[in-house]
Amino acid sequence: MTVRLRRHPSDERYEELRLLVDTGSTYSWIPREILERLGVKATGRRRFKTISGAVVEREIGYVFVEYGGDIAPTMVVFGEKGDAAVFGLHGMESLGLEVDPTTRQIRRSEALLAV
Repeated sequence: MTVRLRRHPSDERYEELRLLVDTGSTYSWIPREILERLGVKATGRRRFKTISGAVVEREIGYVFVEYGGDIAPTMVVFGEKGDAAVFGLHGMESLGLEVDPTTRQIRRSEALLAV
């Protein structure tokens, strides 16, 4: 999936990235150097459990993600060397998107869960 990331929705500067969609990842992992080029500041640190079971600590921040004409805020993880760059579930839901389990294609959600 190809998305545009911006520090603020009105910023002219953006980074366009092709990311693997990973619905098993709560947040999107974006390489630190890309976030720093955009001027995104870390707002904290969180611990994450990787697919291998290891626990790692990474900085987090917020960006605006643009896809298909829509733009929405989402939390991102500052990816370090060796971390996979992925688009996670929070970003998908922020944009009102889901993955069709049959076709594995990205589609608009009919409705988001309200509970």
